[in-house]
Amino acid sequence: MLAIWVKVRVKPELRKRFLEAIEVDALGSERDEPGCLRFNVLQDEHDENVYYFYEVYKDQAALEAHRAMPHYAVWRAAADTLDGPTDATRAKTVFPTARAYWNKP
Repeated sequence: MLAIWVKVRVKPELRKRFLEAIEVDALGSERDEPGCLRFNVLQDEHDENVYYFYEVYKDQAALEAHRAMPHYAVWRAAADTLDGPTDATRAKTVFPTARAYWNKP
């Protein structure tokens, strides 16, 4: 599995538009992509203009499929709402394991 932790800073005056776009992407990812296991959007407790995305994909192919989806295009079209570049970190999941995701009752 592939996990990604992304930090973004949003222009305060464009926060509403940013939230609308990332909601479309996050909900569409979990609903429409079998290879997307998690897509959480979190707001920093101390800075309301900083957000974090925690995304988990089955593998690299699932991430590439995500980037080809219409809901991802909605998010990319809102890139002008960001105040600076995104900061992404890739990680390997330790727990839960892939078996925990794929062997759900």
